[in-house]
Amino acid sequence: MTSSLSFLNMPILKYSSEIRSAVLLIHGEKAHSCYFSKDAYKELKGENKELMLIPGAVHTDLYDRRDVIPFDKMAEFFRKNLK
Repeated sequence: MTSSLSFLNMPILKYSSEIRSAVLLIHGEKAHSCYFSKDAYKELKGENKELMLIPGAVHTDLYDRRDVIPFDKMAEFFRKNLK
């Protein structure tokens, strides 16, 4: 049997300051976990990071609501940073 118990005490952001790759965080503004992306963004170093909050969106809106998902922004970010 498995569970998420091992993650409860894991400092997930401990090594985030070591990430040098481009990072785009997209989160719904009204998602209950929005704080996590904000915290992660603060920990990331460098100029190739971006936090995009989708106004009025909750976590699940970014699964399949095509009118909410910022496809253009993602394409632009990847074109710029994945050369």
